[in-house]
Amino acid sequence: MSSLEIDAVRKVWPGARGLETTAIEDASLRVSSGEFVAILGPSGCGKSTLLELCAGLEPLSGGRILIDGEPVTGPNPKVVMVFQEHSLFPWLTVEDNVIFGLRMKGMGIDERWRRGREVLERVRLVKFAKHYPHQLSGGMRQRVAIARALVGQPEFILMDEPFAALDFQTRVLMQQFLLEIWSGFQSTILFVTHQIDEAVLLADRVVVMSAAPGRVLEDVKIDLPRPRSMTDPAFNDYRMRLTAHMEREVMRAAEFQ
Repeated sequence: MSSLEIDAVRKVWPGARGLETTAIEDASLRVSSGEFVAILGPSGCGKSTLLELCAGLEPLSGGRILIDGEPVTGPNPKVVMVFQEHSLFPWLTVEDNVIFGLRMKGMGIDERWRRGREVLERVRLVKFAKHYPHQLSGGMRQRVAIARALVGQPEFILMDEPFAALDFQTRVLMQQFLLEIWSGFQSTILFVTHQIDEAVLLADRVVVMSAAPGRVLEDVKIDLPRPRSMTDPAFNDYRMRLTAHMEREVMRAAEFQ
């Protein structure tokens, strides 16, 4: 079974004249294979930084992160990251964007096209394979970004507020789409969001982080069947519990500004 273990992690950013900023302090978390875990917290609490550390994009200042028992020391082929901005290459078609990483890995052309077509079918974008990013809606561009992440068959998908720039209607559709994809591909997802409703709607667990320096305050298991409804009284119970945490941390953060 694949696993991601975050153990007493610390991240310090250097500053001018020797001044330092501690973004994350003593954060610990374990994510098991196939889980969908959301990370919730106020702005500046280190949520995105934590994903970058898990992806091996930044070095640790302390603690350790293990993937399948092996320390993360740099980018790992088992892990992909999806950002808020889709970062598609505007000069490449949808299909070429999706298989770009496979080409960089030296995969043969026939296998690249086969894998690319397969994942585009799964995300319902085959008929747009020859389109360019500017010809797509915002939700479709983000689906291409997710397809690009999935084509390498990663075990872990790290998502940094991937729907934040979308309008409400598109965001709702993308949330349902992501649940379908997660169920079909059985990847493990670590998902950063500012939206409490989004976290409760999507995740098996919601990890609440404190104001900076970020620590894990609570790990809330969302014991609700899917599909979930925001009008369900039990859904509202989780919403109120997490809102109380967020309000406290936002006020605490304001005290130190």
